[in-house]
Order: sequence, then structure tokens, then C-alpha cells
Amino acid sequence: MSTQPIYAIIVAGGQGTRMGAETPKQFLKIKNKEIILHTIDAFLNAIPEVQFIIVHPSAHLQQMQDLTQQVSSMHPIQLAAGGVTRFDSVKNGLAYIPNEAGIVLIHDGVRPIISASLIKNCIQQAQEKGSAIPAVSLVDSIRKVSNQKNESIDRNTLVAIQTPQTFQVALIKRAFKQDYQDSFTDDASVVNAMQEPVYLIEGERYNIKITTPEDLIIAEALLNHAE
Repeated sequence: MSTQPIYAIIVAGGQGTRMGAETPKQFLKIKNKEIILHTIDAFLNAIPEVQFIIVHPSAHLQQMQDLTQQVSSMHPIQLAAGGVTRFDSVKNGLAYIPNEAGIVLIHDGVRPIISASLIKNCIQQAQEKGSAIPAVSLVDSIRKVSNQKNESIDRNTLVAIQTPQTFQVALIKRAFKQDYQDSFTDDASVVNAMQEPVYLIEGERYNIKITTPEDLIIAEALLNHAE
């Protein structure tokens, strides 16, 4: 690993409406521990020197402070307020990185089942190429629906994108100086808007994003298997 600083922006600013719970999903528990703490632990296990910036829902600052104090007594954590869009949230997180040196991993707070090897591979590739965007091939058949018609699409030409989307700090900071566009669905699309390439890296099928109640069941099973 490089001696450059390594940052992790954990994006946990959403309200989790699709979960159907009053509590934002990052605060729900799996195996008696909040999802966001599982995610933090995964990064600490991979690279202990990582510097955390946790993006939280503005209405849940105290709850996030209380949780992260369990970690920050040993490992400093910066807290940044979430924005209206993911773009705003990530931009708020990037503001806590003091200069343009180093590597930053931008990760969904509700993707707690990520291996140390994927984290390390993303850092290494970003150091070499500027970016590392985890992607997995599709296994289901895909059809495009338009104007009440549908047509088959070759799934071999498509991939599903995951996080941590990893970049050299200077590159991603420059990208986020742009004005927001509706096409900004993730961090890689922000870089693409500058006509800069992004480079994919093999992701992991169990690096799931917890979105629905069913995902909680799957995530607990995967955590049990990992242990």
C-alpha cells in the first residue's frame, strides 16, 4: 500500500423509504449490530489507517454521533451532513478532505458485506489508473421496455455497478466542481461528465446493497457464512 492518505466516504445519508421502516436502514441491526457499524468494521479490517468521513441524514446527527463514538474513541471519524441528492452528499463529504493527495473510496453505508481484498484491490488500481469501479456481470436475462414494447438486450454487454467507487482525490474533487446533472447516478458518472475515463474492477456478488426487508435476511445469512 502507498504512504498516501486513504479516505473512506461512507454515504449513509438516505432515509431508506423502500425498507418500510421508520428508522433509516443504516441504523437497523443485523446480528445485534447496526448496519453502518458492520460497514465501518469492514474497512477497518482491510486498512486500519483509513480516515473516515461518514455522511449522515441531517435529522439523525445525534444518533450517528452516538454510534460512531463506539469507534471514534480509537479511530477519528468526521461526520458530514447529507444533501438533497447523492451528488450533494458526496460533495459534502469531499469537503472534509483537506488537500488533493491520496485515494478516496466512496461506499454505500448499507453495503456491509465487503471483503478486505476488494477494498485493497480498489485502492491499488486507483493508485495506478486513477479510478476503480467495482462491477459484476449480469446473470438474469435483460429486456428493454419502451412505449409498451420490449426487446431483448445482450446481457454480456452490461454490468451491474457497486461501491466502493475509488478515485485519486485530485480527480474526484475536480469532477465534483461541476454543477449537478440528472445523469449523475453515481460517482463514476460525475467523472465521465468531464470526458475522463473510469476503469472497472471485478466486484463481488455478495457485496449487496441492503434496500428491502428481504435484503436484511440475505445479509444476515451472508454474514453468518463469512464468520
